[in-house]
Amino acid sequence: MKALDELTFDNRFARLGDAFSTHVLPEPLDEPRLVVASGAALALLDLDPAVAQTPVFAELFSGHKLWEEAEPRAMVYSGHQFGGYSPQLGDGRGLLLGEVYNAAGEHWDLHLKGAGMTPYSRMGDGRAVLRSSIREFLASEALHALGIPSSRALCVIGSSTPVWREKQERGAMVLRLAPSHIRFGHFEYFYYTKKPEQQAQLAEHVLNLHYPECREQPEPYLAMFREIVERNAEMIAKWQAYGFCHGVMNTDNMSILGITFDFGPFAFLDDFDAHFICNHSDHEGRYSFSNQVPIGQWNLSALAQALTPFISVDALKEALGLYLPLYQAHYLDLMRRRLGLTTAEDEDQKLVERLLALMQNSGVDYTLFFRRLGDESATLAVARLRDDFVDMAGFDAWADLYKARVARDGEYSEEQRRARMHAVNPLYILRNYLAQNAIVAAEAGDYSEVRRLHEVLTKPFEEQAGMEQYAQRPPDWGKHLEISCSS
Repeated sequence: MKALDELTFDNRFARLGDAFSTHVLPEPLDEPRLVVASGAALALLDLDPAVAQTPVFAELFSGHKLWEEAEPRAMVYSGHQFGGYSPQLGDGRGLLLGEVYNAAGEHWDLHLKGAGMTPYSRMGDGRAVLRSSIREFLASEALHALGIPSSRALCVIGSSTPVWREKQERGAMVLRLAPSHIRFGHFEYFYYTKKPEQQAQLAEHVLNLHYPECREQPEPYLAMFREIVERNAEMIAKWQAYGFCHGVMNTDNMSILGITFDFGPFAFLDDFDAHFICNHSDHEGRYSFSNQVPIGQWNLSALAQALTPFISVDALKEALGLYLPLYQAHYLDLMRRRLGLTTAEDEDQKLVERLLALMQNSGVDYTLFFRRLGDESATLAVARLRDDFVDMAGFDAWADLYKARVARDGEYSEEQRRARMHAVNPLYILRNYLAQNAIVAAEAGDYSEVRRLHEVLTKPFEEQAGMEQYAQRPPDWGKHLEISCSS
């Protein structure tokens, strides 16, 4: 394990030059203090978890100190926001402190969010508040624990710095980790500003560092785009299977690596609702839960347009055509496993669709239904779950199909069924009301609930003694929390 001063920097993005980012120093927070840290994320940097308790840890990740080898840069990019093109965005409140590589040779961006104003802050103050920082930290680590590709979060540092949003709040910083923070919007920026040399430089950077295996293909850029299509198809399939709503799927929030990042007004479904909108600023429902699949394709099309200098239009269209079949294959595979099925049948898609339609009309808790479905035999499980449905006759008809399908799948003991299903059906998810409870306590100076909730969410599939309150259906007030982009 390393000490904080032993991190090894290799600032590859900074070396691209000033056309890609601007040197900016973070603005320190007043009276920094550790809110929460992730031991698993610290391990990615070969850091001992004990370093999080040292004063220098809070100083480094609140802007008071900086490694000599760090080169803090604010990245420039553009993007389509709610369908409209914004010609210049960029890191308005974030800084890429530098890139660190660990003993395994993995490179990790250290990206500090809430670090103060940059040339790309526009009308903003460059700050992040405690509540949004806590939400991003919890979401990053919770998604990773569920097996959903995501950026990671090292820590949240709180402060006494006042920040004005709808009301006065306290400033905070969250340290985010990812192999890269390059977005679809990076390519769009250089494409629409007609800077072909920088566009080619960026493409070479991404290809060489993040998709080196594509170099072996006859058309490396096309191979890279196909890989990006597949990664995004798989990521969004996992979002849909686990009921995760991102809320702001702008192209500047889409990772070139196909990982979830830039968390804003996200939410996990409580009651199943295909039309759920988690961002109260999304008046048209562009980023509703059911729209995430077509929006994923729309965003990939926007990226494809920006790659036309390197790839033929016909080849890009062919690669885009892979998205929906790949999404469907990944989604159906995971939903089969969530239903406890180990084989594939042609009618499985209809079985899933009929179940979701019944859940939609009955306000059934999406997470707990699948967890309880695996608690016992299929016959006993559906009998216990029947009362959750308004259309009992409809559920009975589905249950008969399901029991017959399980019988055809093979002979398994109840213990085997439970172990297999519980391994993919979480008991604990990051419900909005749980996050809100932790935030309220943290804003009052008590960080114990944030830390406890984080620990529970790191093992979402394992029943944890004494943690029953984290596996309950939300109270009515907890189902209707309005979450905005304000952070």
